[in-house]
Amino acid sequence: MTTVKNVVLVHGGFVDGSGWQPVHRLLTGEGYRVVVVQNPTLSLEGDVAVTHRALDALDGPAVLVGHSYGGAVITEAGRHEKVAALAYIAAFAPAKGESVGSLVADPAPGAPVPPILPPQDGFLFLDREKFPASFAGDIPPADAAFLADAQVPWGLDAVGGEITEPAWSTKPSWYLVAADDRMIPPPVQRTMAARAGATVSETPGSHAVYVSHPEAVAELIKQAAQG
Repeated sequence: MTTVKNVVLVHGGFVDGSGWQPVHRLLTGEGYRVVVVQNPTLSLEGDVAVTHRALDALDGPAVLVGHSYGGAVITEAGRHEKVAALAYIAAFAPAKGESVGSLVADPAPGAPVPPILPPQDGFLFLDREKFPASFAGDIPPADAAFLADAQVPWGLDAVGGEITEPAWSTKPSWYLVAADDRMIPPPVQRTMAARAGATVSETPGSHAVYVSHPEAVAELIKQAAQG
């Protein structure tokens, strides 16, 4: 089988695409063409449109990769004709009619609760002081503090955007579970991956696993590219 050589990386909520740099470096070093989508995270519909524009510009099929909320984006955007496979990195994988908001509405007893502050003018933020421990507990403290200070406002229309038809129902998918995630509990990740019929790998790592363990992330993406 021919290896897919295009990779499109979609970031999650609260952060931008710059965190993908370690994964980008590994994949481009092996000859992949990698595009990082900078989602506005204002609405799911808008982020899907931005992702489609990135796919439209490619010269062939791609692996579409999403982290966290980016998983919802790729679940909706992944029906694009150029998407050969999906890769979820500690990501939401909603089903038809679900949103990130509905998936987090009823946390399991004892599960860590992300320190999300009350909405401000229609946007969500994480508590700056609690951000490092919840989101990025396994990267250098100074780097985690930077992520906290560089937060991207996450729009309620993005959080509440519902999936029309999940791409994972018709496209092959892979899922990397971050075993130490305190934003999306690992049991929830495993359940979503199983429901999507994904090929699952697991690695130690926080929610920022794409920063702390880029080798594991790149390896999963390469598996998806090889089909």
